[in-house]
Amino acid sequence: MPTYAYACKDCSHAFEIVQSFTDSSLTSCPECEGTLRKKFNSVGVVFKGSGFYRTDSRDSKGSSVSPAPASAPAPAAAAAS
Repeated sequence: MPTYAYACKDCSHAFEIVQSFTDSSLTSCPECEGTLRKKFNSVGVVFKGSGFYRTDSRDSKGSSVSPAPASAPAPAAAAAS
């Protein structure tokens, strides 16, 4: 079950509580019965690196993406007589 952080708008009392996803949000402060607001924290997952692409987790021989076709050589310029 996730942990949610709340702060009171009236007395600034802050606390965390473990609630189920189906539980409704708390609305009154346990200290002063004031109005609560839910605090949102940063996400616990951080992606670091140069980038994340669909080919990052695949090996080169199992890839379904075909390589780009080789370019044809440029036609030789006609020599003047």
